[in-house]
Amino acid sequence: MMANSYVRDVQGPTTQAQRWWYSLGNLGCAIPYQAVGAALLFFYSDVRHLAPEWAAAVMTGYSIYNAINNPLMGYISDRTRSRWGRRIPFILFGTLPYALLFAALFSAPFDGREQPIALLIYFAAALFLFETLATVVQTAYYALLPEMFRDYGERTDTAVRMNIFMTVGLLIGAALPVMLADWMGWPAMGALFGVISAAALYGSTRGMFEHVRSVEAEAVPLRVALRATLVNRSFVTVVVAQTMRHFGTATLTAGMAFYTKYSLGADPGTTSLILGTAFVAAGLALWPWRELVAKRLEARTTLMIAYGLLAVAVIPLAFVKGLTGALMTSVLLGVALAGLILMGDVILSDVIDEDEVQTGQRREGMYFGMSGLIIQIAYALSAVVFGWFASLYGYNPQLTVQPETVNVGFRMFMSVPPAIGAVLAVAALFFYPLHGARLRRVKAALAERAGAEQ
Repeated sequence: MMANSYVRDVQGPTTQAQRWWYSLGNLGCAIPYQAVGAALLFFYSDVRHLAPEWAAAVMTGYSIYNAINNPLMGYISDRTRSRWGRRIPFILFGTLPYALLFAALFSAPFDGREQPIALLIYFAAALFLFETLATVVQTAYYALLPEMFRDYGERTDTAVRMNIFMTVGLLIGAALPVMLADWMGWPAMGALFGVISAAALYGSTRGMFEHVRSVEAEAVPLRVALRATLVNRSFVTVVVAQTMRHFGTATLTAGMAFYTKYSLGADPGTTSLILGTAFVAAGLALWPWRELVAKRLEARTTLMIAYGLLAVAVIPLAFVKGLTGALMTSVLLGVALAGLILMGDVILSDVIDEDEVQTGQRREGMYFGMSGLIIQIAYALSAVVFGWFASLYGYNPQLTVQPETVNVGFRMFMSVPPAIGAVLAVAALFFYPLHGARLRRVKAALAERAGAEQ
């Protein structure tokens, strides 16, 4: 295969410019994902008047489909062979429809009061098509991290940049949709976010490339790929820890409005302030995590420290009495979150390196896709735990005034489950085998293989 501007025989480290350009793409991934989570149900239920149970059913189906299509799209990208590489063509040709379908989600032409069936069909079709393109583009994007950046220093350096853009995406996608829609209308908001996302992803291609030897390697059959992934002890322990991370964050974000209203006695609108404070703190803490912790320790140890800090950080939520205390706690939560988001993709990249030594293949797509499937368990578990706590402590949405036990219930929900999840994540990482001498052997084997192919 003749190399072109994207498929290269790359020697030596990447440049700072390449890392910045590649990282920009994370903004294009984060904005739509956060906006769908933060505003889509509100738009279809409250603005377009779709029956809430219908809207919830569509979102449930979306979650199931989201889980299933992750490993499938990852496997397809692993098997793709083209003059542009394995991953990059999905970004080049998938980004525009991805952005258009996102805009279409917030441009529904029907009203649920007059045309409920038409609105339901439009919502389901637009959301499932958007999710398909989102998985195609985003799986390809994230799979390029271990492909392009082959050592720990480059990966952590790039991860800092990626998560700076992700923090900006969190603030834009989670905090601004409703406010901007009030000003310019929902269709214009969707179009604006789609344009920003597409521009970020197309801009990121300026820093992208793929290695010739990965593109030209023989593809692995699906059955073999699934088995090799699911019996990989390094992967299993990492994905269990990552699932516990998402369980904790899903619990915190889902319960924050209830906690703010019933435990703090504050306006639920201040939820955005509390979450925004945590996001900003996470963005500011990324570089210190990399310089002071990650540079001195392996990915496993760094993550164990971050999970331990998260377990401690949620404890004050059981006791703080007002908004000031909640904001101070959110800063500590943000610092812990920074360590988790910094190292999540880095440690999975090490797992993919080990898999290459064992199988002779680079299978980033399957690993990131399978990780996405398993992590969906966290969101279902968070919903189940919410229902259990709400019932146990007497929360009843039909009541005008909730019993005093609800105050305690949401304090417990915001502190106990995330702390347990963080402790379980540390326990899972205790059994993670790819550290110390074993990790050094993997890196040495990869270096020897690369040298033999030069």
